[in-house]
Amino acid sequence: MKLLFKENIREALRSIRSQMLRAILTMLIIAVGITALVGILTSIDAVSSSLSSNFSSMGSNTFSIQNRGSNIHVDRGGRKAKRYPRITYDEAISFKERYRYPAVVSVSTRATALATLKYRREKTNPNIFVFGIDENYLATGGYELQSGRNFTPEEIRYGAHQVIIGQEIANKLFPETDPLNKSVSIGAGKYLVIGVLEEKGSGMGFSGDKNAFIPLTNARTYFPRPNPTFLLQVMSEKAEGLNTAIGEATALMRTIRKDPPGEDSSFESVKSDNISRMLLDNLSFITIAATVIGLITLLGSAIGLMNIMLVSVTERTREIGVRKATGASATVIRNQFLIEAVVICQLGGALGILLGLIIGNVVASYIGIGFIVPWGWMLLAAGLCFGVGLLSGIYPAYKAAKLDPIESLRYE
Repeated sequence: MKLLFKENIREALRSIRSQMLRAILTMLIIAVGITALVGILTSIDAVSSSLSSNFSSMGSNTFSIQNRGSNIHVDRGGRKAKRYPRITYDEAISFKERYRYPAVVSVSTRATALATLKYRREKTNPNIFVFGIDENYLATGGYELQSGRNFTPEEIRYGAHQVIIGQEIANKLFPETDPLNKSVSIGAGKYLVIGVLEEKGSGMGFSGDKNAFIPLTNARTYFPRPNPTFLLQVMSEKAEGLNTAIGEATALMRTIRKDPPGEDSSFESVKSDNISRMLLDNLSFITIAATVIGLITLLGSAIGLMNIMLVSVTERTREIGVRKATGASATVIRNQFLIEAVVICQLGGALGILLGLIIGNVVASYIGIGFIVPWGWMLLAAGLCFGVGLLSGIYPAYKAAKLDPIESLRYE
């Protein structure tokens, strides 16, 4: 039995070599489907890992108070509810000063998302986020300083022209020198670099590597925006007290915002892990879509392979007749064609897995994640290739096994 199986494998490989061009084209179609499947799913795994690590660095004891969604709701009376106003600077500062629960509170705002930082002849791309922050922001945001120091309360109060930069900015502007105590241009102003953050990886834009941080008061003065909003981040001293901390924060913020009793809060309290979970849930839909795309491509490959196998049966009718006349059973003929289809699929699948692994890890490298070997997706791809081979080979193999040896020998 083992020798017969090996002979069928050799016969399948000989047949593939005899129709090399068609076999290669079919293998490439299969490889494209597997590449799409493994490549996209490996990339999604890398992004998920990056999101999890970035949000976990903020800690399970952190939550934020932010603007409520600006959607317009209609009540049962058909009246439009008012839009919830943005959190103002005075409201944010009032909350920070009046919040008494054992926790660290930070206030921040986005100054600009299109800044270009310059140092002498070096400059960044015009896509740097600049945030106005207070002295507590780095702690509540899960940032660590690689070198330098944080802002002092006095520097925040008086709006000092100082900046803390992310690692990517430091590498771009100061490739061969220490960034500390150097002056960089942000917009029309000059800012003294007092700190450089540790690298966190890009993580789909949720890290500080391409961000710059200036004092909150300075951001309000030199980067004015109409109707700006401010973000509050709260880090409780103990994770088990987080729900209590959120409850007290909600009560205080409702008082500050003058939300009427019985009505919804005009703001949202969001745990840091809730944001991560929401993004990961969205990624799960992309995973499903990628899987469907890969399966559709493989279905097309199966149809193409079945066509090739049917043509092969027709072209090799006389050969089948000779083999049957010399003692080959219908089972042997059927197995030969099945194995041939499976071998083509597995060769195409191996190429697709290799290409998908390369593409996925290019994405992983770009977002700062180490080399990933998605064994689960690779095994799934191999299983799918085996299934496609069987699916596309069953009918041609059955047709070949049913050929009459006498009629086959007469075939021209």
